[in-house]
Amino acid sequence: MKPTVLICALALSLGACASDSPGDRAVAGGLLGAGAGAVIGGAATGRPSGALAGAAIGGAGGAIVGAATTPERRYGGYCRAYDEYGDPIEVPC
Repeated sequence: MKPTVLICALALSLGACASDSPGDRAVAGGLLGAGAGAVIGGAATGRPSGALAGAAIGGAGGAIVGAATTPERRYGGYCRAYDEYGDPIEVPC
């Protein structure tokens, strides 16, 4: 029971890592998918081979989804922010 709770806590903590880079999002998605796939595959089959297969499938799927859901950079890579006086300025995203 403890390893399952530890893996779930690790997966949720990785979910807080946000980046707009497709590579970073693919890595984070792959790690989350591999962790979730290992837990589900191990629980479903009760064997280490099921956990390995689940980790491989979940990692690949998570990496693909993570890279595919990268938000588009608008306005030529600049975002709107506000300076200390409250006036809008453009800064690199």
